[in-house]
Amino acid sequence: MIPEQAEDSSGETIARAVRAEILSGRLPAGERLVAEALAQRFGVSRIPVREALARLQSEGFVTIVRHRGATVAEPPVSVARQLLQVRRGMEVLAAQLAAENRGGAVAGELSGYVDGESAESGGAGSPFHDLIARASGNDELRRLLGDVNARVRWALGHNPEVSASDHRAVAIAVLNGAVVQAGYLMDEHLRRDDVYFAGTFSS
Repeated sequence: MIPEQAEDSSGETIARAVRAEILSGRLPAGERLVAEALAQRFGVSRIPVREALARLQSEGFVTIVRHRGATVAEPPVSVARQLLQVRRGMEVLAAQLAAENRGGAVAGELSGYVDGESAESGGAGSPFHDLIARASGNDELRRLLGDVNARVRWALGHNPEVSASDHRAVAIAVLNGAVVQAGYLMDEHLRRDDVYFAGTFSS
């Protein structure tokens, strides 16, 4: 369900709200997006709704067919492959910066992964990976990684076979300030994650 009317009901705001619903899975692939219903919910005319749907189509989230209207798009395999490549480079950089900072403000939380006290959850985009992004000290990198990981989850779901030992090894390297090792271990971890998703591409 689309969120209720926001204060700013421009096409950009409507696009942001619908995009969030698609990325969260609340609007699944194939779901019809009826312009009249969206306009009613946001309390606007159909013009900003059409602008929002056109923007989402250009981003690959929506498919618009003449005389049939708009539906939530199926994520293309080619996009999924590219997202995994982008994600790996950004995650490795985040791990290296985190190691330079020795965990920064979240060193205590990262130590929980070393001691085995932190609960694990699936794949990149999990609390562990967000901690690494926070430890990097680069807010823009963290924001971009959040966007990329949200798109990966939309395209591929998540990997339930996350390795606690991988996270522990990366955390140790970060806390020890081992920049090269942290980047290498994060890269190896994500390569294993990518292998898991390879079955999605071939299925």
